[in-house]
Amino acid sequence: MDRREDLLRSEDRGWVDLRSLMDAVSPQEMLEPGLTAERWSVKDLLFHLGAWWAKAFVMLERVRVGTYDGKGEAATVDELNERFLEEGRRLDLATVKAELYSARNQALLGFGALPEVTPEAEEWFRESGPEHYEEHLDDLRVWVGTLTSAG
Repeated sequence: MDRREDLLRSEDRGWVDLRSLMDAVSPQEMLEPGLTAERWSVKDLLFHLGAWWAKAFVMLERVRVGTYDGKGEAATVDELNERFLEEGRRLDLATVKAELYSARNQALLGFGALPEVTPEAEEWFRESGPEHYEEHLDDLRVWVGTLTSAG
């Protein structure tokens, strides 16, 4: 199995886990704060994941066309996360889900279009997909468990 295929399979496993947990949460429960210590909701998490996928797509395109310079933007990860949180909270749940699915699909297509998987492309893909899912899945598992035991 080549590296690209391995990364795509890893992303798919994380996506299946994420979707399974999302399916266990009602639309109303997705809006309730408490998923994280920072009082994120599931909706906040979904927008966060989608925003990073969208950013990854841009960076993967830059890698593909040879303009990637190793720089994203002047904002730090924490500043971007805060901006994404504010942006996502202005949107309804259906829009947030649509943007997540769209951004993920675009990034998957962008990753597949690369003539080769460079270290930079691999890093953007891993950190926006499989590693990012893993970073947040435990919070989501606990949240779903709390909802299940309360209901």
